[in-house]
Amino acid sequence: MLTREDNELVTRTGPGTPMGDVLRRYWIPAFLARELPEPDCPPVRVQLLGERLVGFRDSQGRIGLVDEFCPHRRASLWFGRNEDSGLRCIYHGWKFDIDGNCVDQMNEPEQFCHKIHLTAYPTTEIGGVIWAYMGPREQMPAPPAFEWTQVPETHRHVSKVWEECNWLQALEGGIDTSHAPILHRAITPNTSRPGIPVQGPFVRGKAPILEVDVTDYGYRYVGIRPLDEDKTYVRSYHFVMPFTQIRPQQLGRAMGGGDRTNIAGHIWVPIDDENCMVWNWMYSYGKEGLSDDDRMERGNGNGPDYVEQSGEFRSFRNKRNDWMIDRQVQKYETFTGIDGINTQDRAVQEGMGPIVDRSKEHLGPADRAIIATRRLLLDAGGNPPGADNSYYSARAIEKIFPRHDTWRQTVLPEMYAEELPVAAK
Repeated sequence: MLTREDNELVTRTGPGTPMGDVLRRYWIPAFLARELPEPDCPPVRVQLLGERLVGFRDSQGRIGLVDEFCPHRRASLWFGRNEDSGLRCIYHGWKFDIDGNCVDQMNEPEQFCHKIHLTAYPTTEIGGVIWAYMGPREQMPAPPAFEWTQVPETHRHVSKVWEECNWLQALEGGIDTSHAPILHRAITPNTSRPGIPVQGPFVRGKAPILEVDVTDYGYRYVGIRPLDEDKTYVRSYHFVMPFTQIRPQQLGRAMGGGDRTNIAGHIWVPIDDENCMVWNWMYSYGKEGLSDDDRMERGNGNGPDYVEQSGEFRSFRNKRNDWMIDRQVQKYETFTGIDGINTQDRAVQEGMGPIVDRSKEHLGPADRAIIATRRLLLDAGGNPPGADNSYYSARAIEKIFPRHDTWRQTVLPEMYAEELPVAAK
């Protein structure tokens, strides 16, 4: 459990807050690249860490990320004209370049552009995502070159979805491995609805023993599940500060075979203190790329069947319609009666309320990863972990192996790529 004071500390991320200062030291996903598809395309609104911003791609294809409100009379620059290497306010014609410099004032006979500057943040485009850095310029970290950002487009997929709760309870739900084969399980083999099958090792395995190793970037952790009479099933993960999880996807939902080279994960980005954007990504590090079915994300609750694919990226199943829970399905087919793996996560996390009161919790050994996350966030200060390239080679692996072997023998050697991504060289 956390004290109410510590709970306030780790959940509040607006300008000037201690946790907000920490998160601003990292690259933050802001837009899918397809949201700003070409030079001089319409600007797009985004809210990050409580700040309302506008992104635009200028005539040279460069990305600007600026304060949404014109410093003249505070009109929204989302209405702006994206033209001739700048974004022009439609109210009085003040124009700004990607660095926030005022370059024209149509309503002023004697212009004073040199006195006007709009807040602007550096950006980088990598892995089909436009990332923002909102911290001190002199402390800008290494590029966000996760392995998934370095593979070809044929081998990666990225999506996002708005979640209506604080970023930390969404993150803690994601890194919690013990809930997955309970919340997400099917309860009969005779259903076509998304769910972890009852005959698979994730459900058949016993409750996990968690081991957490602190690293330069955060920590790696494993869930160790005794399976049958003589086997062990291990799922390994990485938590990369401050809000990224890397999880395995080699065996698949059906847990059949072991020849896939897929890895997936999430990034939980605060919109404000009561909402976050969950970024979902998957990739293959092998020869085979992702399939069209992979990209549809039908079973996980993040694809076009579940989520708006433009605008605010809202989930169709949400708290206003009780996540479309079906009690008959819950009784006979799936543990929750809610369709979509990540829809189930959002339902539980949003159902806690906007910001959960962690002083009322009762944690156990299955919560070791959550406890480690809170410690890292509370201890992050002047030189926070993961603001470098130490995570570039991290991979998440799952395996089934004989009981007499250990995960450090069988899984750990594969948890880091032998070759670093290009950006690390």
